[in-house]
Amino acid sequence: MSTTSGKTLGGRRAQAARNDEVILEAARAVFLDDPKAPIAAVAERAGVGISALYRRYAGKEDLLRQLCHDGLRRYVAEAETALDEPDDWAAFTGFLARVVDADVHSLTVHLAGTFTPTEEMGRDAMRAGELATALVDRAHASGRLRPDAVVHDLGLLLEACAAVRVPDPERTRQLRRRQLAVLLAGLSSVPDADPLPGPPPAAGEFDWRWRLRE
Repeated sequence: MSTTSGKTLGGRRAQAARNDEVILEAARAVFLDDPKAPIAAVAERAGVGISALYRRYAGKEDLLRQLCHDGLRRYVAEAETALDEPDDWAAFTGFLARVVDADVHSLTVHLAGTFTPTEEMGRDAMRAGELATALVDRAHASGRLRPDAVVHDLGLLLEACAAVRVPDPERTRQLRRRQLAVLLAGLSSVPDADPLPGPPPAAGEFDWRWRLRE
């Protein structure tokens, strides 16, 4: 391969990667607003032809699956980064702050049940659960996390933060960080605190959301 043709191929690959990123960002915005929106709305928002979109994704379900899997991978990556933090409480709170900023759970809540997860997604979900458990165990060991908090409380906390949304993205980020601080204060261990009400969330309790909707 000549130098010129190699550069041309590299340029095309870079352009394809940029186009894919534009499509995914457009899909994220469109489907957060309306999970039932047609795939043509994604192409329109991305400023690409529908044929360009179909060259990358066979259909809407493939696109939804990619979006959610990207979010799951981001969650895993942030958890792995957090486990390298030597301070147990900082590892826990820093992980939550980064996941809230990444807005991972908005997609999870909106798109659950709109596609069939792959086996790879299942393995990544198990990995995510293992990492989150390790971070919660460390937070408990630090004495900073109230003893009756469980790992499955994290999902509820992250969904509560994801529910905060205003038109201005920066203001959304600020309000979500504030909400996270309020929720973390509630999870912090304090003397003579009343126990958390009701049975804690259980493993698999929210799996029903991943059943395909009619």
